[in-house]
Amino acid sequence: MKIENLTLTNFNGREFNVTYYSLQDNPQLLLKKRPLMLVFPGGSFDHLSLREGEPVALAYAAHGFDAAIVSYNLTTDPGRIYPDAALSGLTAVAYFRENSEKLGLDKNKITTIGFSAGGHVVSSMNVMAESKKWQSEYHFEHDKVSPNATILGYPLINIKDIGFPLPPDAKEKMPSAKDLLDTAVGVTPQTPPTFIFQAVDDPVVLIDNTIEYITALRKNRVRFEAHLFNKGGHGFSLATPELATKERKADAHLAHWFELSLEWLKDRRIYV
Repeated sequence: MKIENLTLTNFNGREFNVTYYSLQDNPQLLLKKRPLMLVFPGGSFDHLSLREGEPVALAYAAHGFDAAIVSYNLTTDPGRIYPDAALSGLTAVAYFRENSEKLGLDKNKITTIGFSAGGHVVSSMNVMAESKKWQSEYHFEHDKVSPNATILGYPLINIKDIGFPLPPDAKEKMPSAKDLLDTAVGVTPQTPPTFIFQAVDDPVVLIDNTIEYITALRKNRVRFEAHLFNKGGHGFSLATPELATKERKADAHLAHWFELSLEWLKDRRIYV
């Protein structure tokens, strides 16, 4: 495996970093072009969770994916979080699709996965990719920036549906556009097929977020699969023993989401 630190410039002229994990080319393999998993960790918009970054990227890499972690901008950076966080994600999709041939990637098998706040970034990307308004304002084309599938883990969808009050300085950094404040509003029939999972007892990102989003997906006849676990709280990542902390213990039942996501991607013909 080769690890590269890339610096890209998004559609708004803002630089951001991507950590790219590329598998070694092996001409003996039947699979000649690899799928790509773009990872967007959570972290309450003030940091990027280490438990939801590299471990997730490597988990998918172990199943034949190239993977990349997108470092979107945070409340600690100048200016508002949006639209730049989503524009950086769209730029990352465009970069890997445009360079797919030389990187050994299948340009039609790009999946985004976002956890918590990263789920909001990913779902915002899908809103912007489908919107003529955003396309016109930032000069990007849908087919170049839209992923082929999306995975959302305990995602923030509606910024009003969190289990605690936002600090005033964080509120000032939140988006003003209605379709980014609540990304379920921006779901269309063209929204990428979506796999979503969350614990019902999540005290941070309320389960209403997932329910609202899958309702919007169903209304727009977008193919989706949802797994609502009875318990597990928030921020469980892969829920494996090596990622356990004092606050978040391993949970073999929760950990099933990963294998389920692979089965779903296989059904979508994005995974062998």
